[in-house]
Amino acid sequence: MRFEAETHTEAGRVVVTLSGECDLDSRERLSSILHSAVDSGPVVYVDLADLHFLDSSGVHGLVEGHHAAVRNGKRLYVRNAGGAVAHVLDITGVGELLRAPARD
Repeated sequence: MRFEAETHTEAGRVVVTLSGECDLDSRERLSSILHSAVDSGPVVYVDLADLHFLDSSGVHGLVEGHHAAVRNGKRLYVRNAGGAVAHVLDITGVGELLRAPARD
């Protein structure tokens, strides 16, 4: 399944919706998309509801996006991870690192 990403703004935040498979082939594209999103707003949510596969390259891209946000006084969170993607985020600790606060 092909990697896709869409970005839009809602309620003062940037939402990046990922779908398909995020792996080594899509790592550079993911990094570019997340850096642009961080540049566009103070809070970025990465919606993973339609992402079916995430490997270490994708995890690295998410963490890299998080670090870019923090360096600029911003935040990047993930939401709606399920199945194998949620499992990868949980076992790597990235799910906890990028968990949105309960009030959002």
